Amino acid sequence: MGQAYGFFEIPSVTAAVVAIDIMCKTAEVELVTWEKKLGGRLVTVIIRGDVSSVTQAIEAATANGIKDPVAHVVIPSPHEEILKLVENSANRVC
Repeated sequence: MGQAYGFFEIPSVTAAVVAIDIMCKTAEVELVTWEKKLGGRLVTVIIRGDVSSVTQAIEAATANGIKDPVAHVVIPSPHEEILKLVENSANRVC
């Protein structure tokens, strides 16, 4: 299967850290970046890996996290414009 990106948006930094821990322990995924909005009251986490691993990681964080996500999505084989957007975001945050 091809490369996929997972986007996971959740309220609070603590809940985001827990979700990242769950995702990275559940499947072979890599944290690309995270962005805090509204003073950390909303956090977007971006991960990548193969499609099945990203899907498994997102589902595990949704089911087992300390808060429910606001939104989540897995994008298999993202368009190059999505990759540019993610790269710019990761460069800005890191």
